[in-house]
Parts: sequence; structure tokens; C-alpha cells
Amino acid sequence: MSDLRLDAEALVRELARGVAPLLGSSGRLVGITSGGAWLAEHLQRELRIEGRAGVISSAMHRDDFAKRGLAYAAQTDIPFDVNGAHIVLLDDVLYTGRTIRAVLNELFDHGRPASVKLAVLVDRGGRELPVQADFAAARVVLPDTQSLQLARGDDGRFDFQVT
Repeated sequence: MSDLRLDAEALVRELARGVAPLLGSSGRLVGITSGGAWLAEHLQRELRIEGRAGVISSAMHRDDFAKRGLAYAAQTDIPFDVNGAHIVLLDDVLYTGRTIRAVLNELFDHGRPASVKLAVLVDRGGRELPVQADFAAARVVLPDTQSLQLARGDDGRFDFQVT
């Protein structure tokens, strides 16, 4: 276990402050399942953006697909035309960069966006690929043996699980 204590609700408020300028006047939110999708849904309401946020899954483009399979493969659902869109991709925790690589492949299967920016709740370092967030609400360092995940309670409040 870890003594790491992160206030997820405060970090979500900070994420909203950081995402607003990335969106500009015409940006669209797309959240990576599952934590990023929860954040996109929340920010869509919080920032009063019309329509629905997109949800994107990395399952079909993962480089460890043979090992992981489709254990938790939420479907990609992007309710707007990706072609020419300015997209802010949301994730809860940025770690190796491999999920982001897979998600970009999935996104481009749906069209060619004008731009893609990445905003994350927590950047924990440990990159294996050259991926960098345009905005991170927090940066933490954890040993490779530990995992950090966003959890959402029945009341909709966010918290972190460190295992």
C-alpha cells in the first residue's frame, strides 16, 4: 500500500480549469474508458458544452491485446464527426503512453481530426513512448509495482485507488 493521498474532487476542478482553454470555442471532449470517459461526461456538464462527450476504447489497438483480450472492452462511441474536429482527449492516469497510442489509432479509424490535445487528471511518469499531456492536474511518482486508478462512487464523487 501507499501513503499517497490525492483529493480527486479537487483535481477534477483543476482539470476543468485546465481543459477550458484547450477546448477553445469549438473543441470536443473524448474520454478514454473508463476513468477518462467519466471525466469527459463530468466536464461536458461542468463546462456547459452542448451535446455528448465521446467515449473511446483502446481495446482493439493495444499492443498487449493477445495477453489482455477483450476483458473490459467498452465500445467507442463518438457522437460527432471526427473529421476536422478539435479534440481534447481525457484520461485519468497517464503512465507508459501505450493506452494513448492505442486510442490515437482508434480515433483515426473514425476520421482525421484537425487537432488532438491530451489532458489528464494525474501524470505519474514512467513513459515508454514519447507521449506528453498538454495539461495534467497533478504529477506524482509511484513505484512500478503500484497502480493508481480513478474510482467513481454511486453518488458520482471521484476518488483514487492505489494498489
